[in-house]
Amino acid sequence: MAANKKLLMLPGDGIGPEVMKQVQTIIDWMDKRRHVSFDVTNDVVGGAAIDKYGQPLGDNTLADAMGVDAVLLGAVGGPKWDNVERDLRPEMGLLTLRKEMDLYANLRPATVLPAMAKASSLKEELVSGLDMLIVRELTGGVYFGKPRGIEKLADGTRKAVDTQVYSEAEIERVCRLAFELAGKRSGKVHSVEKANVMETGVLWRQIATEIGADFPDIDLHHMYADNCAMQLVRQPKQFDVIVTDNLFGDILSDCAAMLTGSLGMLPSASLGAADSDGRRKALYEPVHGSAPDIAGQGIANPLAMIQSFAMCLKYSFDMGEDADLIEQACKNVLDAGLRTPDILEAGMTKISTTDMGDHVTKELDKLSA
Repeated sequence: MAANKKLLMLPGDGIGPEVMKQVQTIIDWMDKRRHVSFDVTNDVVGGAAIDKYGQPLGDNTLADAMGVDAVLLGAVGGPKWDNVERDLRPEMGLLTLRKEMDLYANLRPATVLPAMAKASSLKEELVSGLDMLIVRELTGGVYFGKPRGIEKLADGTRKAVDTQVYSEAEIERVCRLAFELAGKRSGKVHSVEKANVMETGVLWRQIATEIGADFPDIDLHHMYADNCAMQLVRQPKQFDVIVTDNLFGDILSDCAAMLTGSLGMLPSASLGAADSDGRRKALYEPVHGSAPDIAGQGIANPLAMIQSFAMCLKYSFDMGEDADLIEQACKNVLDAGLRTPDILEAGMTKISTTDMGDHVTKELDKLSA
């Protein structure tokens, strides 16, 4: 394949550079063994960008992000930048990327591999074989609605206001994407809202139903968000694709993440609208944070970052076979009982961040032999 796959790598803060380094190892392996090359640009974001550029996202960095096929991001934040002004916090770098790239759909898979079933806080039989995908609307809703703010009333007390706002177009595009993704999976969508008490929920349900009519082979279910939270811990394997708004998606995806036993295992993708050629702006990142308490110790789990790269191959480059190969390699390493400290169990072998990356590439060698 031609080397026209443009990637921007933003390792970020804390353990971000450590786990991103293991992705570079996979990219080097693909160049050597699969003859697939990537045009990689490296830059900084978050706290590292504050130190270098005086802001959490440099102007040139944003311009690069708008011009590449995909962005890989490690993690942002840390106590070093806790006292900076709100609009200069490391997290604003990520939020700016999402906004400017119009990344309206956040894809959060929650998959329980056989080797990890016992690590879940739920009973093994409830989660073993779990494979769901939460599609969260990412650029609308209460996080961005106006008016918002805190004001002091005439009697001296304070009042806070946040506004939940959704347009038809915002709901339509994320629901349509969810149905398209379900068509490549098990063919079932749960549309989640609070239509019983929220007007945005009523509109969400109406539009999800209308979109569902365009996908007669997809089994559509409507569910209230509070019931969905309960069902995630009661019978999680009933779900295939969940599509929901920004606030509920934020909460439910973290709930689903813990079904798998470790945030260190989970990748994510944030996708924009497809252009006339079917290409989307996209950002891929692990679900975990920057974990500054373990940064530099060589014990961070790189699997979520590696699997985020696998999602990048699947959704940005239509390289499903290569993505499957990487995911299988990760699975084989876990089946062999090799663990970073965050997922270590009795009888397992503790390995470092670099060791984990090396073992994944060794498995890739075996699988592609």
